[in-house]
Amino acid sequence: MTGSPHVVRDVMTRGVAVVDRDAVFKDIVRTLQERRVSALPVVDGRGRVLGVVSEADLLHKEEFRDSDPDRYTQLRRLSDLVKAGSATAGELMTRPALTVTADATLAQAARTMARARVKRLPVVDADGCLEGVVSRADLLKVFLRDDEEIAEEVRREVVAYLFPLPASAVRVDVLDGVVLLAGRIRDKSLVPVAARLVRAVEGVVDVVFELDEPDTTTV
Repeated sequence: MTGSPHVVRDVMTRGVAVVDRDAVFKDIVRTLQERRVSALPVVDGRGRVLGVVSEADLLHKEEFRDSDPDRYTQLRRLSDLVKAGSATAGELMTRPALTVTADATLAQAARTMARARVKRLPVVDADGCLEGVVSRADLLKVFLRDDEEIAEEVRREVVAYLFPLPASAVRVDVLDGVVLLAGRIRDKSLVPVAARLVRAVEGVVDVVFELDEPDTTTV
């Protein structure tokens, strides 16, 4: 099988807003508002990603503005209290930055985001320099693939591989990303394998089977 999944490079946003480690609090807030993003990569003079500063990092200043945390809170949320008293990107940022490379698959990026519970990831090259940013919304772009494009890939990469002619006769239809495989196959034990391979095709929402084995009974 030769099909290759989409990679981060295909969907990432380039030319993203960044700040340096000396950026002050109000400038960070202003950049977030102007660019309508929830986080900014913090880079050094060579463009290497040092960390990420987010709205959540900044909100600690407001959260603890008029409070006097007890000792338990001080111990449990020490890093948040430190950020509440910070004023520059270098002090506020989360580090090291969680990043992804441009050739990572969308599935790999999605798993990284889900595990870390973040909304976006800086995309870096081999030297750690920023190439772009990939967001949750970017990862969902694959579900906008044309149905016929998906169908053609399923025919080429799954049906032709698992259910070759003449023993099999499988029709592939796709509607709103849901793939239907219908027809006759020689070995129904291959259906679970087909299900896994079809779901691995970018843009597939679900897969439905209407497959039968040929009648081999004799009269």
